[in-house]
Amino acid sequence: MKGLIDAMRRLAPAFALLIALIAPGGFARAQTGDLVREIHVEGTQRIEPETIRSYLTFQRGEAYDPARIDSSLKTLFATGLFADVTIRRQGGNVIVAVVENPVVNRIAFEGNKKLSDETLTSETTLRPRNIYTRTKIQNDVQRILTLYRRNGRFAATVEPKVIRLPQNRVDVVFEIDEGAPTAVQRIRFVGNKEFGDGKLRDVIRTKETRWFRFLSSDDTYDPDRLTLDRELLRQFYLSKGFADFRVLSAIAELTPDRNDFFITFTIDEGARYRFGKLDIESALRGVTPADVADAIEVEEGDWYNGKELETAVDNLILRVSGMGHPFVDVRPRIDRDREKRVINVAFEIGEGPRMFVERIEIVGNVRTQDRVIRREFRLAEGDAFNAAKLKRSRQRLKNLNYFEKLNVEQIPGSAPDKTILKAEVEEKSTGSISLGVGYSTSNGALSDVTLRERNFLGRGQDVRIGGRVAQRGTQIDFGFTEPAFLDRELSAGFDAFHVTRDLQDISGYRFKSTGGGVRFGYLITERLSQGWRYTLRSAELHNFRTGISPLILAEDTSFVSSEIGHTLSYDRLDNIVDPTSGYFIRMNNDVAGLGGDVFHLRNKLSGGKYFPLADEWVLGLRATGGYITGYNGKTVRINDRFLVGGDDIRGFRTGGIGPRDNTGDTLGGEWMYTGTAEVLFPLGLPPEFGLRGKMFTDMGSAGKIDPTSATVRDTGSLRASVGAGLNWASPFGPIGIDFGIPVLKESFDKTELFRVNFGTKF
Repeated sequence: MKGLIDAMRRLAPAFALLIALIAPGGFARAQTGDLVREIHVEGTQRIEPETIRSYLTFQRGEAYDPARIDSSLKTLFATGLFADVTIRRQGGNVIVAVVENPVVNRIAFEGNKKLSDETLTSETTLRPRNIYTRTKIQNDVQRILTLYRRNGRFAATVEPKVIRLPQNRVDVVFEIDEGAPTAVQRIRFVGNKEFGDGKLRDVIRTKETRWFRFLSSDDTYDPDRLTLDRELLRQFYLSKGFADFRVLSAIAELTPDRNDFFITFTIDEGARYRFGKLDIESALRGVTPADVADAIEVEEGDWYNGKELETAVDNLILRVSGMGHPFVDVRPRIDRDREKRVINVAFEIGEGPRMFVERIEIVGNVRTQDRVIRREFRLAEGDAFNAAKLKRSRQRLKNLNYFEKLNVEQIPGSAPDKTILKAEVEEKSTGSISLGVGYSTSNGALSDVTLRERNFLGRGQDVRIGGRVAQRGTQIDFGFTEPAFLDRELSAGFDAFHVTRDLQDISGYRFKSTGGGVRFGYLITERLSQGWRYTLRSAELHNFRTGISPLILAEDTSFVSSEIGHTLSYDRLDNIVDPTSGYFIRMNNDVAGLGGDVFHLRNKLSGGKYFPLADEWVLGLRATGGYITGYNGKTVRINDRFLVGGDDIRGFRTGGIGPRDNTGDTLGGEWMYTGTAEVLFPLGLPPEFGLRGKMFTDMGSAGKIDPTSATVRDTGSLRASVGAGLNWASPFGPIGIDFGIPVLKESFDKTELFRVNFGTKF
């Protein structure tokens, strides 16, 4: 027993140590031994000491623990409130000394010209009254540099300056040296065999720097644009039959002086394929392959074209949708035969998922009102989704010509059977001022000015005022059109005008007319429209030249015309501004005699068709015919007859074709016809030039007047001209130059070799 007691006495210190280690805080007390009596905070200016104590991981009365001291330091630094923090012991007390970070008083940018202060401010995180830290300012420097690199300025540098102010405040100034734009000096392609570097450079968006690209930023390096270029190359090769095409790499190398980039695309063209068998498999009742086969425009043996395949799918969807199947799905099943290098395609037509329009979203419109865009949609919220109507909606929005960029897409709705139609637009200027200057023997020096706003106040209204001042005539006119009168698909408008013309060199008299009119129009079907108009005018012929044609002298010198007109138009053009395919037919009828002194019936029929021949090659065929006759015992007045020449038959002056007295006076014709065949084509110049060439041949004639005389030369023979010209989409507006040479003409016709039209937009 005594031995046992002695052994326990010898082990007591060890048991005591073990208990101390097991007990909470025992190890710390074993290491430190002292308790924290007080915690003092020093150096605070804005922050309350109690706030700092709340961040500490130890409290008064606990043992002093180095591990908790270290944890407290890290926690205080992590707040971002302090530039420096120290914790030390002073007897039984702990002193926490802090140096607070300053407060930002003002942010300024110096040296920035290409990017505004607002743009830079939106990218930086430092703000007035925020806490300043070195980390924040370094991050902001990197953000500014990234912004400049996106704008093609990789040589830009940013130096932050911190100005100390009283009360622990600072001004932060970013001194920026924007540097010169980092241009793309050279673009190379590796692996291309079928197409040269020059052709592929035309395909991609990034361009090599050249003097004529001063208005473009495409010759500066942009990594996002390089990603787009890869996709453009892929689409181009797919359209040429290279179904296995790949872009292996796209590397941009920056020169040591950081002024230029050299870009290298490494590509694998792969084999070229043709279309093999083209089959249609329909699972829809009432839809047979024979019903829709003509919607596929490609044929077996054609070079494979990814775009044409997508077009064939779209055409099939549109065709089947138009047959009363709103929910249709067309999937091409592709079978690639690498040995024969053909791609067989089977178009599987089936019933698609039932989909309804949940809502229509419009984003990007700043000026144009939502209702102006919504009324162009052929689908309404709650309607069954229809691909054909969506395509037509997209086309109608495009025809407004209000937007620089337009994208209408489907996005998933709140349920599997619902879809959202999202229209993203980027508006462009819809105001224009068209200017024309020139000289002719008929009018002398002249200038035309027309101001037009096609989207007045964002309401879609069309307002136009024009004026013409010439040595031999003036014209002032005003027009207003509301495209959705009474919020219906009914356009309505009015016009007013005052015209004076000195036609003594052409027909031997002066003409003056003042009047106005109202008009309205509507859609009969999606492609067929009808319009009506009424015009009332008072006119006068005066100042007859000596030796004028007796037929003109026999006219009443003053008269009032009351006329109602009608227009019926069928339009299937792909673009009414710059058509490349489709056709149109238009008929105009006018009846004068609902009051007034003039009685005639005028009819005019015109039409045109456009064919895409190749990339950017377009053939346009246009024709017009007209006839006017008097009634109620009245003949057709000279000012109402057709004047042929000028824009419709280039190479001849306006009114240069048709009946003419031996005095040289133009008498106009009671019938006319014209025809034009014109090919627009690229000139092989960089797209930035905006130049397109054209070749044309015009033909037509005009004839018959009643009454007539033996002195009137009126053959009614065919006239024709050939010529060429240029269309320039210049920075100042569209400019057209035509050079026409008459090849069939009469000796008394008046010719005009050059014709120039130009304008500008704002």
